Amino acid sequence: MSKIEIKNCFIDLGKFLNQFSLDKNIKNEDVKNNEIFFDSFVELIALSQSHNGWFTPEQVYFSIQSWANALTEENLTKWLSAYNFEESKPKKIGLILAGNIPLVGFHDFLTVLITGNDVLVKTSSNDQHLIKFLAKYLITLDERFSSKITFVEGKLEGFDAVIATGSNNTSRYFDYYFKDVPNIIRKNRNSVAVLNGKETKEDLFNLGEDIFRYFGLGCRNVSKLFVPKGYDFKMFFEAIFSYKDVIFYEKYANNYDYNKAVFLMSLYKLLDNEFLTLKEDSSYSSPISSVFYEFYEDLEEVKSRLKTDEEQIQCVVSNDLVENSISFGQTQKPMLWDYADNVDTIKFLNSI
Repeated sequence: MSKIEIKNCFIDLGKFLNQFSLDKNIKNEDVKNNEIFFDSFVELIALSQSHNGWFTPEQVYFSIQSWANALTEENLTKWLSAYNFEESKPKKIGLILAGNIPLVGFHDFLTVLITGNDVLVKTSSNDQHLIKFLAKYLITLDERFSSKITFVEGKLEGFDAVIATGSNNTSRYFDYYFKDVPNIIRKNRNSVAVLNGKETKEDLFNLGEDIFRYFGLGCRNVSKLFVPKGYDFKMFFEAIFSYKDVIFYEKYANNYDYNKAVFLMSLYKLLDNEFLTLKEDSSYSSPISSVFYEFYEDLEEVKSRLKTDEEQIQCVVSNDLVENSISFGQTQKPMLWDYADNVDTIKFLNSI
């Protein structure tokens, strides 16, 4: 398959995904293969929470719409225009995917295929149905995808390179097992927000999106705040109050109750609004339903700290207080050219 043909198939996939939203699924008669896939996808979305309790309809639809917005001709053309592609024999690229949020591994899947390579996919047990469905849709668009996409149930073998996503613990295994092939090994990362007290209520409301989307399970979710010494959290709590319904979701509520109890038994001082706890802590990785915070006196010290700890950080959110930071509310809306861990996956694949 030519790269143009592959690109056009992903554009068609984007049009297919664009039919589905939390408000209403609207069938577009111009979308290819709807007679085969539309109703089945609606059913799969409805079943997603039974496959993974964190995959509520709201979260699954958000992910689907994010990919529908990304897979447009304009976005794909802009993304790929930054690279020079040489025709070469396709490499077999192994993917070991995470499963913390819906379709979290789809960017790697897309990148391998759109560069003309073949993909060997080992899904997480927590997110194995959605990506397989989208692969079937691609194969129906062009049967040649069937020889380019392989889902692996057992041991991953026969690859020329590997992209593996896991925890800091599993990364040590990945580093050893894949040491003899080109690889990208992703570890735990967290996202932070840097505030200066001049944020508007709208800014802080949007920060709530960065905190609560996907229940805080993603590496792009803000789990740590840097705030100026003496910062008053009153407006922050007022701004995020509209996210209060998160506590009515049982799995989140159980985490809130448990983590709050652990903190209190340890005699930690907490700020609490009955659905989120704030704890002063120098760490980046806070548990579900909690966000850590740290006071600062000099913004330059924060910038230096973030530079030193850049391998632990996925995103930085601020009102341009930190270079290359992301606007409030945008962490879970990455563009195709926003690479995980700032590692250019296409550049990596082109170098093999």
